[in-house]
Amino acid sequence: MKALILSGGHGTRLRPLTYSQQKQLIPVANKPVLFYAIEDVIEAGIHEIGIIVGPNAEQVKKTVLSREWDAEIEFIYQGEPKGLAHAILVARDYLGDDDFVMYLGDNILREGIVRHLEHFKKGNFDASILLCEVENPQQFGVAELSEDGRTIKRLIEKPKVPPSNLALVGIYFFRPIVHEAVASIKPSWRNELEITDAIQWLIDHGYKVGWTKVEHWWKDTGKPEDILDANRLILDDIETDIRIHTNARIHGRVIIEEGAQIDGSTVIKGPAIIGRNCVLRNTYIGPYTSIGDSCVIENTEIEDSVILEGSEIRNAGRIVESLIGRGVKIMNSDNHPLGRKLVVGDNSQLIL
Repeated sequence: MKALILSGGHGTRLRPLTYSQQKQLIPVANKPVLFYAIEDVIEAGIHEIGIIVGPNAEQVKKTVLSREWDAEIEFIYQGEPKGLAHAILVARDYLGDDDFVMYLGDNILREGIVRHLEHFKKGNFDASILLCEVENPQQFGVAELSEDGRTIKRLIEKPKVPPSNLALVGIYFFRPIVHEAVASIKPSWRNELEITDAIQWLIDHGYKVGWTKVEHWWKDTGKPEDILDANRLILDDIETDIRIHTNARIHGRVIIEEGAQIDGSTVIKGPAIIGRNCVLRNTYIGPYTSIGDSCVIENTEIEDSVILEGSEIRNAGRIVESLIGRGVKIMNSDNHPLGRKLVVGDNSQLIL
């Protein structure tokens, strides 16, 4: 079995950060979102992985290959993103006649895919999808089930009147018959080949499509608030691991990586992560904060935020619920204690 992980697209909902980096590489709890997908498929025993890349192909390759994986990884260029089913079309030669899981690289699934893969195999399905209960089903693709709830009748994209609250998670299992389905559908009104149309084709032609329900949490990290929410959820599961000596006051579950320099006037309340080689002076780091590698933070309060590597934040007052890109400089000359909520792209400079 193979895996097809999607790491293309323009990530318009995450601009300005995605003007300079691929959205699947934005870190959650100091790990690129894409890595969670790769880890999930390897955990499920899949060791042949094709990664669909697009506008920032070299950036994705460099990031993925910076780490050793227990898998053979091949990169497949999609060009313009023309839908999820189009990604399967582009990967046709790589996938061959193998079964595969397609995993959207900006999704994080708390429970992994092992149980869902076992269901796909044991049920001898031609395809199987993951469904998750959501509060706003009109914003997702939604499944309408049979009266007994065992089978899927149809899939509806962003329905005005949802037949259920079961949204499609961005993880799908397929037999090779899906290639015929993809070749048979037409572009949607968005001029994209929709994966929901391909699965509906399978249903309409009598193929066996199964489903499993997500028991824990699932996040599609498509918007800044989703990144922050996923960061909270991941940090909820961490355990304390402090790899330096510091006189800082530390409360709760905190990870501090090697090389960090944290003075005695700093307070850290977990759950929180401080990356390698960070410098923290006279600073408060509050719960649900991830600080990337090589950041410098002085005379500032940060809470419930994600700060990417190489940023410098000095005399910036109080920053909350913020997503700060790589290499950003934020400074305040008069140090007024004002609260700020920011989404700042890479290599920006803010003087407050």
